Amino acid sequence: MICKNISLNEMEDELRPEYDFSKLKGGVIGKYAIKYKEGTNLILLEPDVAEVFKDNESVNKALRLLIKIADEKYTKAAQPVAPANSHHSATLHGASR
Repeated sequence: MICKNISLNEMEDELRPEYDFSKLKGGVIGKYAIKYKEGTNLILLEPDVAEVFKDNESVNKALRLLIKIADEKYTKAAQPVAPANSHHSATLHGASR
């Protein structure tokens, strides 16, 4: 295997001219690394939704309310229903005979 040392001048520059890193000052390597490692959920809101929800607090409040409502509906729907042959049902049928 032949390795050739290539100087920076010989490398093909694929960056666009508007990316002039010499003008960037004060950058910090890893500035957001901890935040990234913790996990971040960024969600893009459609313009009509973003018009109503101006910040993350209002979005989270609305979603928490929706979760609560859905959970209450699910809990209510999941409650057992007395079978048709239960004592209450038999009493009703027995009374009509």
